[in-house]
Amino acid sequence: MKLGLLLLAALPITAYAQDSTTVNSSTEYPNTFSSGSANVKPFDNKSRRFNDWSISVGGGAAFMAHSDLRSFYDKKVNWGYNAYVSIDKQITHAFGLSLIYQRGETKQKAQLEGVAGALAGVGTATTKFDQVALMGDINFSNLLRRVDNHSPYRWAFHGYAGIGFQGYNTSLHDGNEYRWSETPKRVPLFIKQNLDINSLFYQFGAGLKYNVSRLIDIEARTMYIISGDDEFDGGGWAGPNDYDPATPGSKYNMISDSRSDNAWTVTLGVSFKLGKNLSHLAWHDPLQEAYYRTSVLENATTELVVCEKGDADNDGVCDDWDRQLDTPAGARVDGAGVALDMDLDGVIDLYDKCVTVPGPVENNGCPTK
Repeated sequence: MKLGLLLLAALPITAYAQDSTTVNSSTEYPNTFSSGSANVKPFDNKSRRFNDWSISVGGGAAFMAHSDLRSFYDKKVNWGYNAYVSIDKQITHAFGLSLIYQRGETKQKAQLEGVAGALAGVGTATTKFDQVALMGDINFSNLLRRVDNHSPYRWAFHGYAGIGFQGYNTSLHDGNEYRWSETPKRVPLFIKQNLDINSLFYQFGAGLKYNVSRLIDIEARTMYIISGDDEFDGGGWAGPNDYDPATPGSKYNMISDSRSDNAWTVTLGVSFKLGKNLSHLAWHDPLQEAYYRTSVLENATTELVVCEKGDADNDGVCDDWDRQLDTPAGARVDGAGVALDMDLDGVIDLYDKCVTVPGPVENNGCPTK
């Protein structure tokens, strides 16, 4: 019975508490949990905290590295070039995608064995290529950086891998079969591969980026290109008869056992970060942000300052919110620092001879009759 009465007595208080914490949510963004979490925003481009688009350009050297004719020959380097432009989209703080166009040229040399090599001398080839690829970008620095949340984050190590299509033109010159000659009639070997679905290639590599400013990054990048094509170095056609020593013709494609001519590029590039936000998603690690905020809270002062203005009348109520700053010494006060007068007769309890019965001030708070 007593428990039931207690619950009934608590109902008005409960109802008032519910009304006093009513959520101020709108019909556009309803929320039934708390007034604080009712402040939500739509999930669209305007609500983004970070920029996530950029345009990158770069250029550098290109080499035919693992092939029949190579750019590194006889302890010398035959330099080529490579340039790229890409549109980059950062998906998360650690992963992005790029649509990249690459153009370059390599120069390479080789010599056949035996009599054929003696007659032809050193063969020289040139490859000019155009490539379009989709490339993934993994930010290893964001994946591995977890503890040192106080250091400036300016350098980042990236890994790349992608797939695409390429078109190329090659030429091969030597002193015998592939030379300009009228007697006998001979011409260098020219091969053209159009950029289409039959010219698939793969590439992977790594890069080191430096965050120059809110708008610009610079990057040193190296990529390894797997052509999957034995004609990419200009060594000749790759038909079945071209690998048969019994058939006529120079066999440059048989110098190496590999049927894939692979290239290597080294470039220096610039990324222009697009957007109005102060930082780019590639330079943000959400775990680092959580660690930083925790560190700030841990090092924040926890001392509670009470009574900044003091308590002039020593009644136990700070002057910051004391409504009666000159309470007499020894008088009991309420929460606002006002001396108590239980019978409301104008005489505070400290001087009232009759605390529970009202009376005039001249009679020390006691009734006259």
